[in-house]
Amino acid sequence: MQESTLRGADYWTQRISEQEMPALCSTVKTLERLAKDDVSSLAILGQSVMHDNALTSRILRVANSVTYNKGSTQVTTVSKAAVVLGFDAIKNICITAKLLSSLLESEGLSESVYQRLISLMAKSFQAAMFTKMLMQDYDDELQEEVFIASLLYHLGESAFWSTGSTETLVLDSKLNQCESSLERDQAVRAVLGTSFKQLSAGIARNWGLGSILIMSLSQPDERTPEIRSIFLANKLSDLLSQPLPSMLELSKRLKQTADILDIEVDELKGRMISCHKATALMAEAYGAKVLVDYLPDVKHLLIEHQVEVQQPVIRGSNPLEQLRCLRALTQCALKKSDFNQVLSIALKGVLQGVGVDRCAVLLLTPNRKVLQPRIVLGDGAAEMKKNFSIELGGTKNLFQESIQFKSALFVDNPHSAKWRLYMDDALRSLVSPTGFMLAPLIMNHTVIGVLFADRDSSGRRLSEEDFLGFSHFAELSNVCFSATMN
Repeated sequence: MQESTLRGADYWTQRISEQEMPALCSTVKTLERLAKDDVSSLAILGQSVMHDNALTSRILRVANSVTYNKGSTQVTTVSKAAVVLGFDAIKNICITAKLLSSLLESEGLSESVYQRLISLMAKSFQAAMFTKMLMQDYDDELQEEVFIASLLYHLGESAFWSTGSTETLVLDSKLNQCESSLERDQAVRAVLGTSFKQLSAGIARNWGLGSILIMSLSQPDERTPEIRSIFLANKLSDLLSQPLPSMLELSKRLKQTADILDIEVDELKGRMISCHKATALMAEAYGAKVLVDYLPDVKHLLIEHQVEVQQPVIRGSNPLEQLRCLRALTQCALKKSDFNQVLSIALKGVLQGVGVDRCAVLLLTPNRKVLQPRIVLGDGAAEMKKNFSIELGGTKNLFQESIQFKSALFVDNPHSAKWRLYMDDALRSLVSPTGFMLAPLIMNHTVIGVLFADRDSSGRRLSEEDFLGFSHFAELSNVCFSATMN
């Protein structure tokens, strides 16, 4: 297992493409090649699947389903189905059918790994149907593209579980002991040497699966309708799959999704319930009836939410509050006040003076390999204190850079080329996609932790002026620490 861990995404992409799922890989590459040939593609498509009776049968069942066949005439050949529905629709029906059959026919899986695979497949299938529903006002070609992109959003993870390898047993055991998303991400990297998202992106590029899927994986914060729809559909499918989803999070995602369609949340719920029923019928048409019992539970949508969506408190910059807190820190330096008092005042100044959504003091563990939250203020403070741990010592990241060079950093765009090499998926999942600030906290010439702040809940961008104010609080806090040592 050590060898595969070191090779990471490239190793697993090659292994899945050439050893675990070669038939699917070949089918996808053939279909993508045919898609570029409008003249002969239909005839060749019919010939290419004719030898596979099971695939042909699934294609025709789906093509004649209520979702695709709006007329009364049944189609009896793949070529005719392509003429009636269009090549893009048939191409994606082929990919979906082949993917489902490849995964469902996986052998040698433990019961626990099988449950993970089936649940993930059901969740992905529902997300794909939700995405298509959200894009119903767009042309058929784009609807097909977002459907397949959403269906394959977790392809890396699905393909991994389907291998039935020793690594699946090891990771399954590790994940059963994880309590937070950060711990789960760390467990995946420890076993595979990469993240599931990076593996999905590697397979997508290797198989030529299209720009929308690759963009949805590499730039999930893009605000285009298709990328936003894929993101929200997967979030909703994931929430509805949980036994006890966060009602606050579910309400938030429902409101965001309803806003895309410009409808009320109650109407959206009705559409989602109808979509869920259509998903069950579609799963049967694809010969994947086993997924029906594992589809996300839309009963959660019928629960009257006791927790209303709380609009984020917009804290604008407040120069008077900044001045008040800076004066208080100056007094702390003169009086040699204790550590916690200094940090509390500094955080209050950053939160209410600079005007951020949340801020925290992260302290280094005794072995200096992990940053853990000590004090957190602002929106989602409890969740941040539970999950916002940063591992150091592996690949370089921005927190490690700030500590090593004892320098404050203003990360204006985490997805820009400037910062991309210093951030992995685990770190991006913790910070705001619109930017964040961090600065080292120094006592007796040694960095003991960092000060962190962002505007995650409101999505507002930070400015250079905000960074100056933030840095001022960090620097004066360090002055206070130095004063206590004298």
